[in-house]
Amino acid sequence: MKAAVFEGPETITIREVDLPPCGENDIIVKVHGCGICGGDIRNFSTGLRHGVERQIMGHEFSGIVTEAGPGVTRFKTGDLIAVAPDVSCGECYYCKRGWVNLCENHRMIGTHWPGGFAEFVHLPEEVLNRGFVHAVPDGVTLEEACLSEPASSVIAALERSGLGLGDSILILGDGPIGCLLVEAARANGASTIIMSGRMRRKEQVLRFGPDYLIDAVNEDVPALVRKYTGGRGVDLAVCANPVVATQEQAVQSVRKRGRVVLFGGVPKSAPLTTLNSNTIHYNEIEVAGAFSYEPRHHLKALEAIRTRAFRPELYFNVTVPLEKITEGIMTAKTGTALKVLVKP
Repeated sequence: MKAAVFEGPETITIREVDLPPCGENDIIVKVHGCGICGGDIRNFSTGLRHGVERQIMGHEFSGIVTEAGPGVTRFKTGDLIAVAPDVSCGECYYCKRGWVNLCENHRMIGTHWPGGFAEFVHLPEEVLNRGFVHAVPDGVTLEEACLSEPASSVIAALERSGLGLGDSILILGDGPIGCLLVEAARANGASTIIMSGRMRRKEQVLRFGPDYLIDAVNEDVPALVRKYTGGRGVDLAVCANPVVATQEQAVQSVRKRGRVVLFGGVPKSAPLTTLNSNTIHYNEIEVAGAFSYEPRHHLKALEAIRTRAFRPELYFNVTVPLEKITEGIMTAKTGTALKVLVKP
């Protein structure tokens, strides 16, 4: 089969590779499409995690089951499925408490197993049993289903944040995750949605309908947030970008007893931030992290796409073939497109 193989930082080659045989409890999937994630962009630039040097990346994909082993009961040939990357061990302290996203032995498709930047993907028994592989609901296309992976993380983050009906929210970051947060917050009954960002794709972002849009480069984010909330600040601020400076902006933008969620990972070379501990202390502000999701969130994401709470057609505005995957990664990195879809 044809695949895009990551060979090292900023090096991907298109080549023919062997497709592993389908075992008794495995399936083979013909990839319909695979989204390019912010993690793919970072990995392309700096290398894969856990010492993996060479791999087929891609973990936001959907496709058609072309072969199912005789021991597989969940899927059959011809089924449409959506796949997310995380695979847990099921045995560690966190897995036994249901927190599979925090698994001590956490592994991922696209890093530890070949991913969706290929014509086919082999999903072994372990991935089917411990990963995120679900049927695409009726009324959802395979292309639309590719949005389910990033949408899952947004649903989980807002659930963890406790966003309630009538709450106000500040979303720091105007990329695809920020836009997903706008749609999810609206679906959850948020009363006021404020977004700040670099304004590289303002017209695209406005289609998602934030109530206020702040230019984070040229405007004072906390001051404008307080102006838009009667001087009080928002109930919740979510940092949905890889910029540590926005985390302090979030602390200064929430009301007393407000909540700050650190969603976006920052560069490993500079992960430290500075937050005003007096503001956090005297205003009783909660600061929490949010990482990944559980299987139920992936199912919720697919359902939210079916009901049009998420609108995939607003995200995937550039499509590239496998042969132009490097170009697609650079397009996503520069912000020219909101979301790039690779179609092998």
